[in-house]
Amino acid sequence: MDDAGKFAPGAREDRAAAALATLVAAARLGGEAALADFRLGEKTSATVAYKQGDSPVTSADLAVDRKLAEVLRSAFPEAGWLSEETEDDPARLDRSILLVLDPIDGTRAFMSGDPCWTVAIALVEDGRPIAGVVHAPALGETFAASLGRGATLNGEAIRAADLGDLDGVRVAGPRGLVGAFADEAGFRWEPAPRTRSLAYRLASVAAGRIPLGLAGADSHDWDICAADVILREADAGLLEGGEEVRYNKARTRHEPLLAAPARWLPRLAPALAAALASTGRRA
Repeated sequence: MDDAGKFAPGAREDRAAAALATLVAAARLGGEAALADFRLGEKTSATVAYKQGDSPVTSADLAVDRKLAEVLRSAFPEAGWLSEETEDDPARLDRSILLVLDPIDGTRAFMSGDPCWTVAIALVEDGRPIAGVVHAPALGETFAASLGRGATLNGEAIRAADLGDLDGVRVAGPRGLVGAFADEAGFRWEPAPRTRSLAYRLASVAAGRIPLGLAGADSHDWDICAADVILREADAGLLEGGEEVRYNKARTRHEPLLAAPARWLPRLAPALAAALASTGRRA
């Protein structure tokens, strides 16, 4: 290894595909650990505490984080580490590759017995994800993708919606932001069902279940990184300020985001920017 955190030489797509197999296996192990405390339609059996900003964390979040660290740190000893439930180590910024994960994305859903929560894991190289998995254990769904190899849901290929036009399209995201965005883009829209896991919302866009998705300000790398590569490999994209999202920066928070089929991104990105400017919104 010549530079800190660089893979050994080899085809990048092959490396990403090999990494994905490990990420998927780890996500499933993490999901099994979380299911021990999940109660469908009922409150979790896990203990609950609150972090700064009134964000909940359960003993299951922490248990999954430990399980993933045990598996992934040994599998990728050269990688930096960024997890919602681990104190951030600035040493990751010196690494060319990085593991980014959310042990339970959608903790409030998990706590209340809503099955729409996920284990999200991505591998980043030089600021962009090359492999990612969004695993929804309580739903039995695993979205996955690696660079140049396409995206899948439970092993079957997926693609973003093939939209001829936007009239009446379903959009997922904060309703105020979506309304302003649709006004600027000039289309009539319908709300998609609310999803507490942002990773699942974005993966659903990749699968064509939801044609368009927005995220308000202040999502973090761990909320979006795995879904980002799944979107890209499903002929869609995730944009922040009209550009691809970059990862492994000192600041892990993001401005509002747009997920859409690739051919619609050039038109829709300016509409989101205009909506934010006209309303003074960040969310």
